[in-house]
Amino acid sequence: MSVISRRVAAAAVSVVLIGGAAACGPEGNDDAAGDGGAQGSAKKGGTLTVLNRQPQKQFDPARLYTSGGGNIPSLVYRTLTTRNREDGAEGTKVVPDLATDTGTPSDDAKSWTYKLKDGLKYEDGSPITSADVKYGVERSFAAELSGSAPYLRDWLIGGDTYQGPYKEKKGLDSIETPDARTIVFKLKKSEGDFPYFATSTQFAPVPKAKDTGVKYAEHPVSSGPYRVVKNANDGEQMVLERNTHWSEETDKERHAYPDRIEVKSGLSSAVINQRLSSGQGADAAAVTTDTNLGPAELAQVTGDKKLAGRVGTGHFGYTNYLAFNPKAKHFDDPKVREAISYAINRTSVVNAAGGSSLAEPATTFLPNQKSFGFTPYDHFPAGKTGNAAKAKELLKEAGHEDGLEITLTHSTAQDFETSPEIATAVQAALKEAGIKVKLEGLEINDYDEKTHSLDKQPDLFLAHWGADWPSGGPFLAPIFDGRQIVKEGAGNYNASRLDDSKVNDEIDEINKVTDHDAAAKRWGALDRKIGEQSLTVPLFHPVYKRLYGKSVKNVVISDWTGVLDVSQVAVK
Repeated sequence: MSVISRRVAAAAVSVVLIGGAAACGPEGNDDAAGDGGAQGSAKKGGTLTVLNRQPQKQFDPARLYTSGGGNIPSLVYRTLTTRNREDGAEGTKVVPDLATDTGTPSDDAKSWTYKLKDGLKYEDGSPITSADVKYGVERSFAAELSGSAPYLRDWLIGGDTYQGPYKEKKGLDSIETPDARTIVFKLKKSEGDFPYFATSTQFAPVPKAKDTGVKYAEHPVSSGPYRVVKNANDGEQMVLERNTHWSEETDKERHAYPDRIEVKSGLSSAVINQRLSSGQGADAAAVTTDTNLGPAELAQVTGDKKLAGRVGTGHFGYTNYLAFNPKAKHFDDPKVREAISYAINRTSVVNAAGGSSLAEPATTFLPNQKSFGFTPYDHFPAGKTGNAAKAKELLKEAGHEDGLEITLTHSTAQDFETSPEIATAVQAALKEAGIKVKLEGLEINDYDEKTHSLDKQPDLFLAHWGADWPSGGPFLAPIFDGRQIVKEGAGNYNASRLDDSKVNDEIDEINKVTDHDAAAKRWGALDRKIGEQSLTVPLFHPVYKRLYGKSVKNVVISDWTGVLDVSQVAVK
C-alpha cells in the first residue's frame, strides 16, 4: 500500500483586500513585532479566536492525519512524542510528550519502547495509562473511523488484517503493555522515523470506557491543556476551555496562555483578512491557520508598516515539480527529460507562483532544509532563466533537431502549485528550446484521479509533495520506492515508476538508522543520486505569509509545520 502524503494545502489563495485587509494562511513570524503583536511579556488569560475557511473536521484522534492534524487538535490531545515548539529549524526536532523520552529502539528499529511520565491525567482527573494509548492506536483501525495515515496498518505486525476493537475482541499482539506505564510496538520492518510518527494523534490515549465511537469527536476526553466544550457542525464552531487537570510540570512544550479558544470556520478569505487587519474587538486577539497571503495582498500589506509588522513567514517541507512518465513516448529517452530540465526558466515559474517572497527556486527534490537532508545539487544547470542552447543540443542528440510537441497537464484551480499561470510559464520556457507545449487543464478532481492512476497518468504534469514529518523518508520513499507503486486505483504517487533495487535497498538501510542527523545525510545523498536520472524537474518550494491580530503575542513558527503554533500564543 502506498504511503500517502499529508498534502497540506500550500495554496496561496488570492483574496480581495477590504479596508486594508490581508489574506492569511500558514501563520508565521519572520521578525514580526510591529504594533505590539509579538512584543511584550506573555501572560495567561483572555480569549484567542481562530478564524478559518475550512472547519476542523474529523476531530476524533483516530481520524486525523499525522502530526496532530494541525494546531487545534494538539491542544486537546497529547501524544507519546510531539514536535519541538520552537521557531525555525529548531522546531523540526521531535521531543517527548506523554513519554519520558522519544523512544528506545531495538532489533534494528523494528521494536520501540516508551515509558509514560508520572502524574498524567485526563480532564476528569483519572490517570492516563499505557493501555489507553494502546486502545487509542487500535481504534484507528476501525472502518468507522477512517481518515488517518496508513503507516500503522503498513508498519505494525498484524496491522494489515486488524479491523479495530469494535469488530475484534482481541487487540493487536504487536502492541504490548507490560505495565501501566510501558508500551512496546513491534514492527514488520525497520523504521528509524518512528518517534516522528508517534507525534500523530493516533498515539493519543483514549479511555475505553469513555469511547463513544463515531460520536467521540463531539466530546473527546482531553489529555492536553484544553477540553472541548463545544464542537458544532463537524468542527465549524469549536470552543475550548482549560483542562484543570492538565499539569504544566508534565508538559514542557505547550504554554496554554489563553483561558479560552474559539474556532470559527466557514468564513471567506476576504472576511477573515478584513477582520484580522482591522482588529476590532475580539478580532484583535485572532489568528488564522488556513489562509495565505497572495502576491497582490502581500504587496499592499508590505506598504503598511503596522500590518507588515504582523505578517509571519513560514517554511514547510514542500516541493512543486514537473513529473514525467518515463514509459511514455519521448519521455522514455533520458536526453529529452534532461533537455526539459535545462530549458526551465525558474525565474518565470517563481514569478507565476507569486514572486520570490512566496516561492524559492528548487533544483533538488528534497526541500531546502537540513532536517530533510538537503544536499545542494543542480545536475542540469539552467541558470535563472533557462539554458535553451543546451536543451536544443540534447534534443538534437535525441533525434529532435526540429524540436518536438508535447502536452503538459495541470489543474485549472487557482491553487498556487498546479495553476494555469505556472503551466504557462513552463510552456513559454520550453518554447525557447524548440519544444511546443500544448496545455491540458483538468478540473481538480479529474486532475487528482488521472495523475495518481498508472493507467490514466499523463505524460507530463505539474505535481507537488508535502512531508508528513521533517525527514527524507516520507518525502523520497512514496515517490521513488518501487514497492510503493500502486498499480490499480488512484493511489499511486511514484509517477516515474522507478523500481530500482539499489534505491529500494538504500531506503531500507536508512530506515534502520535512528540518529536523525546521520539518516538525513544519507537521504540527501540518495536524493542527489536519484536526481541524476531526471525523473522529475524540481521547480520551487513555497513560502507562507500570514497575518495575525494586533494583540497576539509570543508568535512561534517552526519549519515542521510552517504555521503559527497556537499552543504558544498569548493574547494578554
